[in-house]
Amino acid sequence: MYDHELFVRTLSEFTAKLLTHYEVDEVLGDLAERLTGLFALAGSGVTVGVDGHLRVAVTVPPHLTPLEKYQEERQDGPCVEAFRTGEVVAVPDLAEVGPRWPGYGAVAAEVGMRSVVGVPMKLGEQSVGALNMYQADPRQWQDDELAAARVLANMATAYLINASSYNKQAQLSEQLQRALDTRVVVEQAKGVLAEANGTDVDAAFERLRRHARNHNVKVHDVAAAVVSLGLRP
Repeated sequence: MYDHELFVRTLSEFTAKLLTHYEVDEVLGDLAERLTGLFALAGSGVTVGVDGHLRVAVTVPPHLTPLEKYQEERQDGPCVEAFRTGEVVAVPDLAEVGPRWPGYGAVAAEVGMRSVVGVPMKLGEQSVGALNMYQADPRQWQDDELAAARVLANMATAYLINASSYNKQAQLSEQLQRALDTRVVVEQAKGVLAEANGTDVDAAFERLRRHARNHNVKVHDVAAAVVSLGLRP
C-alpha cells in the first residue's frame, strides 16, 4: 500500500515545478527518489525512448544500474516491454517468469531484486519512456499502486515534453534576438556609409551587400566591421 498523502504532496510540488525553469535530469532524479519512498521500493529508475530504443536516464540507488543498463544494451526486459506495448508490466516474482527474460532475471538476482514493474510514459498513444520500480522481495502489486504509478509516469512525461517546448521557445527567442541585433547593426552601418559617401541608405545597403558577396562573408559581419572597425567598402 502506498502513502496516498505523500502521493498528493508529491504531485502538488512537482506540478508547481512545471511552471519554473528546471534541469530535466535533476527533476527526474528527484522524481525517482520520491517514487522509491512513496511505494517503499528497493529502487527505481527512469528510462527514455531515443530513436525507438530505451535509454537509461536515472537509476536510484546506483547499485541497480546493471539492471537498467542490461535493458538498454539488450533492449529486453519488463521495462522495455512496457515501453513497446504501452501497457504496465507488473512482475510479482522474477524467479517465476521462466524463460520470458532469462538474462534480465539473472542480472536481477545478482543485484538482489525479485519484483519489478515497468510503467510506460505515454504521450497519447506514443510511448516516450518508462518508469521502473524494483522490490527486493516478491510483491503482489495492487491496482491502486499501479494507478498512482501511472499518474507519476504521466508527470515524468510532462516534464520531458515541457522541457522540449521550453528549449524550442528558448531557441526561437535566441534566434529572434540575433535577428534583431543583426538588424540594428546593419541599420547603423547603412547610416555610416550613407553619410560617408553622400548617398541614400538604399545605396549604402547595396554597397554592404556587394562587398559581402564579393568576399563571401555575411552582410552582418560587413556591417559590424563598418560600425566597429571603420571599414568603408
